[in-house]
Amino acid sequence: MTLELPGRRVAPTLEAVAAEAGVSRSTVSRVVNGSSHVSPDVVTAVNAAIDRLNYIPNRAARSLANRQTMAIALVVPEDTQRFFGDPFFSEIMQGITSVLEDSDYVLNLQLARPDAPSEKTIRYLLGGNVDGAIVVSHHSGDDFFTTLDATIPVVFGGRPFDPEKHRNNYVDVDNAAGAALGTKHLLSLGRRRIATIAGPANMQAAIDRHDGWLATVREAGQDDSLVEYGDFTMAGGATAMRALLDRAPDLDAVFVASDLMATGAVAVLRARGKRVPEDVAVVGFDDSSAATSGEIALTTVHQPSREMGTEMARMLLALLRGERPDPERVMPTRLVIRDSA
Repeated sequence: MTLELPGRRVAPTLEAVAAEAGVSRSTVSRVVNGSSHVSPDVVTAVNAAIDRLNYIPNRAARSLANRQTMAIALVVPEDTQRFFGDPFFSEIMQGITSVLEDSDYVLNLQLARPDAPSEKTIRYLLGGNVDGAIVVSHHSGDDFFTTLDATIPVVFGGRPFDPEKHRNNYVDVDNAAGAALGTKHLLSLGRRRIATIAGPANMQAAIDRHDGWLATVREAGQDDSLVEYGDFTMAGGATAMRALLDRAPDLDAVFVASDLMATGAVAVLRARGKRVPEDVAVVGFDDSSAATSGEIALTTVHQPSREMGTEMARMLLALLRGERPDPERVMPTRLVIRDSA
């Protein structure tokens, strides 16, 4: 039951639970904090009293006693426009929160500078404000994040740089294999001038997707110089597509390292009088909502973004429990065929 006073409800106290269970206040405190120095019968009696009174433990007090914050940081080294404009991050967050909502942890979002975290971010992450962190969209040069696990448990969304230098926990997809899958599909359609719009050269996922395209076109004996780089945004894809058409107006296909960039590329192709897919076939990467929200539904490489977020959260919770999960979780990709190829 909950204590009642005229006009308001009063939350039951630790003392009320102790009286209900017939034990001392300190015994209730030990049960609430998970101490092993309490007999099973007493634990049962205290938990029954907690249920009857609808007692809610004081999380702040428990955190102080256990030296825990019960908070996890989601760190994204991107600006706000990129974070809120790319559906990939929304899917990742949904996966993470679906796991954390069944735990006592809260999620704190930290947007950091892509080149290097600010002093404020560093102080926050090292200052005992969070118990662990998930880092998504990691860039080369962000050495601070790859060494953060010396202080708190960290899981990366995507394989971080310098795998030999740092043994980080991460969840990723096989980006190179996914890019090869998309490029081979274009080859199977009879395309022979296959360009690529790669992502930023300071991100491992972008490098791997470029490498998958490169190995595939070389194996097919095709021109491997038809490369332009974007920034995983629609505008970046459009700029790169214009540059490719200026260099190679006879190209007949393009593998694009993200759906947002592919959407921008399709808009430029149509503006230049190219039919998609008749004149130029386009394959994207992500299978995000951007793949079906543009002028033409995109054929794309599906990566399970929401499931990746789920796995990141599960891995981090395991680390926080003192467990040692497999530090590398690489998930498969698959091709989703739509109108653009």
